[in-house]
Amino acid sequence: MSRYVGPKWKISRRLGFSILETGDELKKRPYAPGPQGKNKKKKVSEYGKQLQEKQKVRTMYGVNERQFRKTFTLAKKSNEVTGTRFLVLLESRLDNIVYRMGIARTRSAARQLVNHGHILVDGKKVDIPSYMLKPGQTIALKETSKNLKVVKESLDILQTIPAYVTFDKEKMEGTYARLPERVELSPEIDESLIVEFYNRKD
Repeated sequence: MSRYVGPKWKISRRLGFSILETGDELKKRPYAPGPQGKNKKKKVSEYGKQLQEKQKVRTMYGVNERQFRKTFTLAKKSNEVTGTRFLVLLESRLDNIVYRMGIARTRSAARQLVNHGHILVDGKKVDIPSYMLKPGQTIALKETSKNLKVVKESLDILQTIPAYVTFDKEKMEGTYARLPERVELSPEIDESLIVEFYNRKD
């Protein structure tokens, strides 16, 4: 299954979840799109709930099904709680940390910056959005990319960054300081449903 590239607000309304994590998509119309959106009531099976949760998180992080499943497999092999480890691995992706630092307004914009070679990790260019960062690694913009309009616009509206990330606007670099704790990630995600979804398939 390919990565979703359609309108983020529409998919957020369909899922009833802000995939941009701002809540803006649901402020005016917190119901599914379409003429029946307001009154649409449908009983969802347990499998349907699991599938919806998987799609919700996969769309939020902007990964395709193959990458999503591969990340889950890595999480399952760890000695930690599978669901929590799964979310931590998704958070550790380079494109996500670039987004968390405020260099890009969305994860898709962050992925584009990485793809186009604007991002350095520990001083070396990395153009793979799915690159897994380790705590302590430094993420920076290339010298020739520090004046990009999209970056400046994003930093101008930056309000806060997570405690597990640091960023210096003057140097245009930051660090992935530590792994995030579960309480620092979205409480609207029920990762146990995703674990159940893949376990029933194995």
